[in-house]
Amino acid sequence: MSPHVSGPDFIQPRLQLVAWEITRACNLHCAHCRASATDSHYDGELSTEEAFNLVDQIREVGNPIIILTGGEPLSRSDMFSIAEYARAKGLRVVMGTNGTLITPQIAARIKAAGISRVSVSLDFPIPELQDKFRGQQGAFAAALAGIRNIREAGIDLQVNCTLTKLNIAYLDDLLELALNECAVAFHPFFLVPTGRGKGLSEVELSAGEYESALNWIYDRQIELKDRIFFKPTDAPHYLRILKQRGKHEAATAGSSVSPYQHPAGANSISRGCMAGSGFCFISHIGQVQGCGYLDLAAGNIRNQPFSQIWHDSSLFRQLRDLSAIKGKCGICEYKSICGGCRARAYEKTGDYLEAEPYCIYQPGSIKREQANA
Repeated sequence: MSPHVSGPDFIQPRLQLVAWEITRACNLHCAHCRASATDSHYDGELSTEEAFNLVDQIREVGNPIIILTGGEPLSRSDMFSIAEYARAKGLRVVMGTNGTLITPQIAARIKAAGISRVSVSLDFPIPELQDKFRGQQGAFAAALAGIRNIREAGIDLQVNCTLTKLNIAYLDDLLELALNECAVAFHPFFLVPTGRGKGLSEVELSAGEYESALNWIYDRQIELKDRIFFKPTDAPHYLRILKQRGKHEAATAGSSVSPYQHPAGANSISRGCMAGSGFCFISHIGQVQGCGYLDLAAGNIRNQPFSQIWHDSSLFRQLRDLSAIKGKCGICEYKSICGGCRARAYEKTGDYLEAEPYCIYQPGSIKREQANA
């Protein structure tokens, strides 16, 4: 293991979340899919034994939450065995799914396997639009049935949605749907155009629309308090908004505001971009990445131990070094809590250390230069 690195611009890694694509196969054909997943066999998937070994290796590094995802994780026949093994090792296991395969019997198996939360993706509150976006007629009705089966089984429900110009006008309706279905969390994802998602680049939100949506999330969290927990994903500048608005509201109200801390203590937003410092993604063939949208390999667990990749990968070490970030992100006073989306920078510029392209904020040093010009 390489020597301990320290300094004000270096993030000390602490593995909190692992998103594990246990299969790339999927029964839907979603417009935004980062994996361009199809309903077919993918060669080279980790075997059950390799999956168990990976769980052991992750456990050696820390005690992160394991997110079983895909593709569609329920497309993999040994998914429940993997979940049970991870639970037996003391890891919290959750699952991200399109919801369409969750019958009452499957929901009961999810519960029995110890999966504590299931997230279901709903991008439109209107069946026809959801079906079109998900590439299959009846996808909305099937997802909603899955959601209700999850609830009946006594499993915590999280609703995810991917925001674009196509559905931003339905954000209030999507939140209302999540509330009506008793979701404990609502996670809006801000599109990173990778995989099939490249076809949606023309309907990506503008930087101003991102800012408005993030302020909407802030306002709704204040309004709804602990009724539901909001976590915008692929939007690290939400941490800057939390800080800015928290300061303003503390100054005007005489008290601090911390809407991002869930009262149960299980949910918190510790940093904006956590790629390679608090979070990593593992593909169906064992490739370890900073996140699923940053399509660069830090290593592969078939070639190196996970602990070696996590601690020593040159990619991860660069992602932890805030002094390496370029452009306005590199001089921003919020870079330690935000850091900009490295995946979006990579997709836009080819350089994952470049500035976040969808942030309207101008760092204080730039504003001072402009004022003095």
